[in-house]
Amino acid sequence: MTDQTKTANSERQDWMGLLARAPEDVLMELWAEMGGHPRFEWLRSPEVGGVMVRGRTGGTGAPFNLGEVTVTRCTLVLQDGMVGHGYVQGRSKRKAEVAALIDALMQTESADEVRARVITPLGCRMQAVKTARAAKAAATKVEFFTMARGEN
Repeated sequence: MTDQTKTANSERQDWMGLLARAPEDVLMELWAEMGGHPRFEWLRSPEVGGVMVRGRTGGTGAPFNLGEVTVTRCTLVLQDGMVGHGYVQGRSKRKAEVAALIDALMQTESADEVRARVITPLGCRMQAVKTARAAKAAATKVEFFTMARGEN
């Protein structure tokens, strides 16, 4: 695998992850602002199912089954032949459809426009929420310390 292919795969993983984690209302708002939605055909219409989530104690321990999560997935093809996939947590078939459309468009000449109008603003909004949550948690942080005892 070439470095260019690795970079392209990494970028795609980034936007697919962002779309999967995005709040549905924010994603739909940004998508609606884009307008001019492309025509497509379903390769796999949206379907709801479950996946097993695995964890590791301390991030490095033995893997264990944490539980199941509901996901919705779909696959579509644009008129120009570009295929897009959508995998989102929850039962929103519309969000999975929009995620798949954005994935397909990000692989076309429209990628720069989609990045500027959807991906970048979505990432900024999600980072702002993450920063606000971290600041709120930091405000409740308690510092403990131990004073050294004398040799008496």
